[in-house]
Amino acid sequence: MIFERIRDLREDNDLKQTQLADYLCVKQATYSEYESGKINLPIEALIKLADFYETSTDYILGRTNEIKPYKRK
Repeated sequence: MIFERIRDLREDNDLKQTQLADYLCVKQATYSEYESGKINLPIEALIKLADFYETSTDYILGRTNEIKPYKRK
């Protein structure tokens, strides 16, 4: 589920893998492996992507289909 969500978010925002790889400070090949599910997405990268897309980690993890983030107190 994670790899599908991060790929869909990237494509929906018309971004290239290289752009997200640069943002996460990884190689494009590494980011490609995140999207294909070949390697696990580190927690730090998960949090950065949630912040970048202004969504929740639960959405990326497939725990909710609500793309809007939780309201912070």
